[in-house]
This record gives sequence, structure tokens and C-alpha cells, in this order.
Amino acid sequence: MTHYLTPLLLAAALSTTTTTTATAADQAKDVRLYELRTYHAEPGKLNALLTRFRDHTTKLFANHGMTNIGYWVPVDNKDNLLVYLLAYPDRSARDASWAKFLADPEWKNAAAASEKDGSLVAKIDQLFLTATDFSPGFSAATGPGERLFEMRTYTSPAGKLPALHNRFRNHTLALFAKHGLTNIGYFQPVADQPAAGETLLYFLAHKDAAAAQKSWEAFRADPAWVAAKNASEEAAGGSLTVADGIVSIYLKPTDFSPVK
Repeated sequence: MTHYLTPLLLAAALSTTTTTTATAADQAKDVRLYELRTYHAEPGKLNALLTRFRDHTTKLFANHGMTNIGYWVPVDNKDNLLVYLLAYPDRSARDASWAKFLADPEWKNAAAASEKDGSLVAKIDQLFLTATDFSPGFSAATGPGERLFEMRTYTSPAGKLPALHNRFRNHTLALFAKHGLTNIGYFQPVADQPAAGETLLYFLAHKDAAAAQKSWEAFRADPAWVAAKNASEEAAGGSLTVADGIVSIYLKPTDFSPVK
């Protein structure tokens, strides 16, 4: 026997489905505050800095409510950098966590012991970020071996960041995946940060350097990418990135990084 829904029942069913889907989407949305921190180690002190993070800092961060996401050093690390990403519920939680961390006697002792022969860090850069709505999010590595990460920063002309986001959302991510580029996290600076509204920062993962080169060559030659790029630029009235507005850094995860 065939059953038919009356218009009223059909509307109710659709309303329930829509509400359920919207609720699931809201729950899945990543609304955390992220902080990207880059430490410029003093000459000859990078290993000591890594040891302090490995033995003390990351554990204390977690004790004080910070979420350790990833820790990396550049493959070509002539500037002695440590790059890492933390997450917090929001800015007030971030500030409270850091205040407790810096006041923790265990941290003070660890810092003092590690710096008995001088400071380990010459400069710290920080950038506050939020995830875009198309960010897959960080996850543990699948399969054997350690991945090579790539951090890419795009600077768009004024007013064109939404168009750049649309191209990534509707085309680029799927084409990356098609060609073996693993989408990890996509971020934008919060409103009070430098170049907010003009910057897209994201992470990819590769099997290794050779795989990265092969994937990028295949992606750039894909007619679907060429068509999407041309269509998006025609609609926006020009390029979606400024001249020299794409910066790429290849990164190796540290042995204590949660994501590898």
C-alpha cells in the first residue's frame, strides 16, 4: 500500500530534516581560537628549546587548558625556527591559560634551568586565527611514516578574500585531494590581526618532497583547475592574490608534535 504525505506533513518532515542538518552543521563547526606561534631560537639554542618543549612546555600547556595541535621546524631551517599551533575555546580562555602557565612554579623552574647559559629565544611571532568553514581540521597521520607538511599563506587584494575562499571551498580542496595533496587546516586571521580580511593561511601534508612536487605539477596542469582559476578571476575582475602574494614553507613535525 502506498502512503502519501499531506502538504502539512511534508512541510513538517522537511522542517525536521533541515533543523537536524543545521544542528549537526553547527555542532561540527570549529569555533575555537587558534594561535600560530613562531619562535626564533638564539644561535645554537634550537635543540635546547626543543628539549624544553618536549620535556616540560607541551605538558604544562595541556595542564593549563591549551590544546597542542602541531609543532614543526622548517626543512630549510637557516633561521632556527620552531613553529607551533595551539587552540583555545576563545580569547579570554587563552589569556587565562597563559597567565596560569607563566605563573606555574614548574614552568619557572624549567625555564630557569634551561636558560642558565642564556636565553633560548630571540623573538616570538604570534598570529591569532579562526578556522574557515571549509577547513577539514587536523588529524593524526594515516599509514606508516612521517609526513611532510606545507604551510601556505595567501594575500588577496582588498575585498577579494571571499572570492578566494569560494574558489577553495568549491574547487581547490577537491582538486588538491584528487592529486594527492592532503588538506589539513584552513585559517583566517581574526579581525584585530595584521592583514585580517586579506589573508588565507593553510596547511597541507605530503608523503615526502618528491610526492609534493609530483602532486603540485599534476594539480597545476589539471584542466579543471585552470578553468576554475580563470572563471574565478574573471568574475572577480582580476587575480585573487597580490603579486608575490603566495608564501610556502615546508615543515617537518617534531617528535613531540601531536600531528605528524
